[in-house]
Amino acid sequence: MDKIQEIIKKIEELDQGLMTKAQARLDNLTKPQGSLGRLEEIAKLIVGISRNENPSIGKKVIFTFASDHGVTQEKVSAFPKEVTAQMVYNFLSGGAGINVLAGCVGAKVIVADMGIALDLKPHPKLIINKINYGTKNMAAGPAMTREEAVRSVEAGIEIFLDVFREGVDIVGTGEMGIGNTTASSAIAACLLEEPVEKMTGRGTGIDDKAFSNKVGVIEKALSINKPNPKDPLDVLSKVGGFEIGGLAGVILGAASKRIPVVIDGFISGVAALIAYRLEPKVKNYMIAAHCSVEKGHRIILDYLGLKPLLDLELRLGEGTGAALGMGIIEASIKIFTQMATFQKASVSEKIEE
Repeated sequence: MDKIQEIIKKIEELDQGLMTKAQARLDNLTKPQGSLGRLEEIAKLIVGISRNENPSIGKKVIFTFASDHGVTQEKVSAFPKEVTAQMVYNFLSGGAGINVLAGCVGAKVIVADMGIALDLKPHPKLIINKINYGTKNMAAGPAMTREEAVRSVEAGIEIFLDVFREGVDIVGTGEMGIGNTTASSAIAACLLEEPVEKMTGRGTGIDDKAFSNKVGVIEKALSINKPNPKDPLDVLSKVGGFEIGGLAGVILGAASKRIPVVIDGFISGVAALIAYRLEPKVKNYMIAAHCSVEKGHRIILDYLGLKPLLDLELRLGEGTGAALGMGIIEASIKIFTQMATFQKASVSEKIEE
């Protein structure tokens, strides 16, 4: 816990002075003021986060964390838990959606085993930081111990800091874990004190019967474990997942180093919610890439005050939405740094009446 508190203390407010200067430059570019909408808003935010008047996001990294969930014993997913490990091998071989979309924007994908239920074959591109061999079944008791919850967040911080030392300008969050929408819905329902059904979606594409079962399993887990909505680490330990805690750690670590974080879908949104509950200032460093089909995602984004860049009906996870968001963010930075001002281009400005 000391490591988490140490990182939290390093998270600062945005540089409002530089953001004011950035707005002045944006207003002086060869266009009507505000005509590039969210692109201008994002560029200004990146300046405030990075404290750099001439920012670049050439070094992009997406963290895709994987873990298994004991709650899959309750038949809450359309896929067996073995798919978690199988998909990690797919990430490592470059055949997954995140590999394709990360390639489109020039992002590096960092794959980490945070708690897969078996030992994976060693691979040069795989980070193994296993907290345990999957969580326990939260419908029968706590998903993990509090110590494991703390370790998962700390592990995410450590993985981020290792990458930061190599150089990074912007990060994205992604995950893989059969059963993790169940854990995420439980966390969100508890932290936001909302009805379970309101925060629960169909995950991998379950039918009506399976959805009803999923809602019942989450309600049972919350009833049995009684997580404290005022204590995000208690909620994580009772009904969470190791990859979710790890992503919360990445977000905290990135904010402490003034690196913008592109939040992917529902599970990443829940990790962002945990990070926010640990330190509210972290919200200033987040950019929501998109709004997922999972209905709880928009509720989380509204709560955090984050407006998604895209709404493409995505529900894959892995960091795919974050990769797409990075492309838009890079466009905003290039507008800010490469577009000519009225003076430089010798273009007449707006006539003041």
